[in-house]
Amino acid sequence: MRKDLTERLLRGLYSAVLYLLTPITVYHLIWRGFRFSDYFLRWNERYGSFVRPPEAVDVWLHAVSVGEVNAAAPVVDALRRERPDLRWVITTITPTGSARVNALWGDSVNHVYAPYDLPGAVARFLDHYRPTVALVMETELWPNLLFGCHDRRIPTYILNARLSARSLRGYSVLRPLIARTLRTLKRIAAQSAADAKRFTVLGAAPEQVLDIGNLKFDVRMPAGLDDFRQQFRAAIGARPVWIAASTHEDEEAAVLSIHKELRAQWPDLLLLWAPRHPERFPRVQELVTAAGLRVATRTAQRWPQADTDVLVIDTLGELSAFYACADIAFVGGSLQAIGGHNLLEPAAVGTPVVTGPHLHNFVEIAKRLKEAGALEVGHDARAVAAILRRLLADPQARAQMARNGCELVEHGRGALARTLAMIDSDLPQPAP
Repeated sequence: MRKDLTERLLRGLYSAVLYLLTPITVYHLIWRGFRFSDYFLRWNERYGSFVRPPEAVDVWLHAVSVGEVNAAAPVVDALRRERPDLRWVITTITPTGSARVNALWGDSVNHVYAPYDLPGAVARFLDHYRPTVALVMETELWPNLLFGCHDRRIPTYILNARLSARSLRGYSVLRPLIARTLRTLKRIAAQSAADAKRFTVLGAAPEQVLDIGNLKFDVRMPAGLDDFRQQFRAAIGARPVWIAASTHEDEEAAVLSIHKELRAQWPDLLLLWAPRHPERFPRVQELVTAAGLRVATRTAQRWPQADTDVLVIDTLGELSAFYACADIAFVGGSLQAIGGHNLLEPAAVGTPVVTGPHLHNFVEIAKRLKEAGALEVGHDARAVAAILRRLLADPQARAQMARNGCELVEHGRGALARTLAMIDSDLPQPAP
């Protein structure tokens, strides 16, 4: 009795604070909308209001943005092959995540934005779609959303679950509530033993948490990759190429500086540049031009021209293919305290990986890549530049790093099969 009362009190206080903060969500959407206009669209979905009539689905999968959608893709693709009868709704939070869902699966799945974690919005969303099972990617621990699934007896799984030491400390303020939230889950499929342990420290029961492995190892190669690389090389010839991917605003000056420094030794060096956020695409073009370099874009010129110094990849869904075209990949979010981005994507296509020091979101993967000899980490931008210079001058070292990365990814596969086996009993049975 006391436990139920405590739970209701915690949920009530949490929800009251969220309702008080609701005006900030409107401000956030407007502020982001001025930077990326798609944030002005489909507000009704974020508050659990839908134009279409209710439609029951079999599987609800939630993936925050592009990275989580890509991590979820092996699960969705496998289930759609094995169980084409399943009805899906996939939610994201960002427009780029929405675009990625559309690029991968088009109209074959429903897509809406996830509701804010307000009791009313959550109730309207769950009542509208009535999912049989819920699959939540990585670290989306929204109490009202997960309690709402539990109250409706919807078995809920956290897939590819990760929890860094920093996130564990960050949850400490809400720990009593988060601990109860975790107990509502059917299973937590952790990326590693370290992640599994941190979830139990946060409050999950040991029997809830499984060390499944990382789904990112089960990534599938882009279709038509060989043809893509041939077209790219036909456009640029034998020029050396490096890629700066998933970079953030505060890393952009460093990327430009590194490229100009490297061009002093390799005047024909080409930079492929993929900013993390689409709203930065035009600004990065401006920065390149202001630096006296010639810029092309994927949407305008498609391929680099003979005089192109920098190709800005201003499209979504092509990063893996461009990784495969580069001699070396720098993965951003690592020169500032973002925590890094997916390091396995370039390794999987045979490209040596270089990063900055801030990798707290990918500690286990970074450790494995370093131990395998597929990743080099610079402690700052100057160190990153030195690593890139050394590797550009050493094709044999690059080839060895590429082989090491491919082998590690191949040996790391298996999380997909374990994930599918784990959730199978809660999927609706196929019609006879």
